[in-house]
Amino acid sequence: MSKMIFISLPVADLGVSMRFYQALGFTNDARFTDDTAACMVWSEAIKVMLVTHDKWRTFTDRPIPPSTSSEVALNVSCDSREAVDAMNAAAAANGGTADINPVQEHGFMYGRDMADPDGHIWGAMWMDMTAMPAGGVTA
Repeated sequence: MSKMIFISLPVADLGVSMRFYQALGFTNDARFTDDTAACMVWSEAIKVMLVTHDKWRTFTDRPIPPSTSSEVALNVSCDSREAVDAMNAAAAANGGTADINPVQEHGFMYGRDMADPDGHIWGAMWMDMTAMPAGGVTA
């Protein structure tokens, strides 16, 4: 799996947000889009997941910041499950907080979330695209 970054953003209106990102030059990947989330592609390595507030709340108990604040969940791809675990351990050993959310285990996809010293959310994830369920999935 090549190195990629997936930027997840909670949005109040998915359609409005999709149109905005398309106007900026992003394209939609329909395989990862439904009525709760949309994958907007900037490049092979950079994807933005627009997520409704209800869907966002299934990822974390942390409140969604008001629109006057800034917050994102930054997710980086790793080469293996072991690399995900190592990144999580390094966060805890260097002033961050490990496993701020439950470990995500989906067979073909594995992830662990951590917070940096300022509370910004980072997710380390590994995915085997060859094992992804037919028809795709959403975030």
